[in-house]
Amino acid sequence: MRVIDHLIAGHSGGGATRTGDVFDPNTGQVQASVNLGDQALLDQAVAAALKAQPGWAATNPQRRARVMFNFKALVEKNMDELAHLLSSEHGKVIADSKGDIQRGLEVIEFCCGIPHVLKGEYTQGAGPGIDVYSMRQPLGIGAGITPFNFPGMIPLWMSGVAIATGNAFILKPSERDPSVPVRLGELFLEAGLPEGILQVVHGDKEMVDAILDHPAISAVSFVGSSDIAHYVYKRGVAAGKRVQAMGGAKNHGIVMPDADLDQVVADLSGAAFGSAGERCMALPVVVPVGEKTAVALREKLIPAIAALRVGVSTDSDAHYGPVVNAAHKQRVENWIQTGVDEGAELVVDGRGFELQGHEKGFFIGPSLFDHVTPQMESYKEEIFGPVLQIVRADDFEHALRLPGEHQYGNGVAIFTRNGHAAREFAARVNVGMVGINVPIPVPVAYHTFGGWKRSAFGDTNQHGMEGVKFWTKVKTITQRWPDGAPDGSNAFVIPTMG
Repeated sequence: MRVIDHLIAGHSGGGATRTGDVFDPNTGQVQASVNLGDQALLDQAVAAALKAQPGWAATNPQRRARVMFNFKALVEKNMDELAHLLSSEHGKVIADSKGDIQRGLEVIEFCCGIPHVLKGEYTQGAGPGIDVYSMRQPLGIGAGITPFNFPGMIPLWMSGVAIATGNAFILKPSERDPSVPVRLGELFLEAGLPEGILQVVHGDKEMVDAILDHPAISAVSFVGSSDIAHYVYKRGVAAGKRVQAMGGAKNHGIVMPDADLDQVVADLSGAAFGSAGERCMALPVVVPVGEKTAVALREKLIPAIAALRVGVSTDSDAHYGPVVNAAHKQRVENWIQTGVDEGAELVVDGRGFELQGHEKGFFIGPSLFDHVTPQMESYKEEIFGPVLQIVRADDFEHALRLPGEHQYGNGVAIFTRNGHAAREFAARVNVGMVGINVPIPVPVAYHTFGGWKRSAFGDTNQHGMEGVKFWTKVKTITQRWPDGAPDGSNAFVIPTMG
């Protein structure tokens, strides 16, 4: 059986105190074993990072950018291999896997311009003969703890900016689908990244705690569920680290009476069910405004959902594949039953779905609920599966309150032809990322990604300039070169004292 090992100081190895199973979600069978590390393994990675990072930080930004350019080319060259590897462990269809990697690669493209964004500020003549300037310097060693649902994109979001700004980076990917992060680490080495600058360590909570507690790690970036994100944030901050911890979501799509319902249904088919709903920027709640809108939307959704094709990851005609493992399949089906028990109308039931020839695979058919209310636990919590819930709103103000009052505040979308309604909604909604006729409003790489409320803990978002700020610290220098008389008659005076 294939064994997935750590990547330490440029080499596979490091040993294992325990191992974990890696499944093929299409068949339900174990396809590989991943070595799980411990504190001793992390110490090896930290030692290698401490040795390599000063030299990398001293490398000029242009040369660091060249590594990013080389890496980008290598990822593009190996896209098919990476996508098939990702799909074989996660379950998403090949097209989704390529999109996963491509969205991560867009952050690498941003990092190719790192010399520009690292330029500091400069003020000449802040006082008599006094100049003031600032510089951005790396933190030292950073770490990333990434989830199973985007094993290509999110490691690249974190590592790209951290490395380009001069840090060493230790990545702890999900143990459910760990192969792509290791392969990306290998491609970074091939691109010219020094050994020890990017390392991959596998593990579970034991490794997470070791990272959060290690005194040599200055910053941690995390993406996962909100309860764990809060835990990571509190423990990391208590250890004196800079922490950004992105949590769960329950994104709403507001459908105004003037919306193009055919386009809305097409968008919802992908946003709610694509990647089996295992996305923090999925759109699992649709909010039609007014009874007429709700009835018309429901009538169009039912046949659209019936037309969705669930298939194996390599099926080019499939809209989505299996979920990641048996435990997650059971969790999603439990939430569907909870919705039924709470009194929501289960219009389409995706439970019990079996794919011929792959009966042991982790497949779930698409499900649709109507008449869901904000009091239901199935509405309050993140289901993270191919389940769409209809929550009916009486008017615009009612629709605006629903995402604003929800515990999560990651993303939201409004579908309308009315510019005033869209502008009002975007300004007032209590959510971090807003789409206007865009169902999944993930910002482009040179902007920043981050939600509000229990969707994010910490003050700084991911990628873009916010990412640069997170992975660097500012040093400000006030300088004066004396040109006065030796007797000190042109004495130094701080501007605010003169």
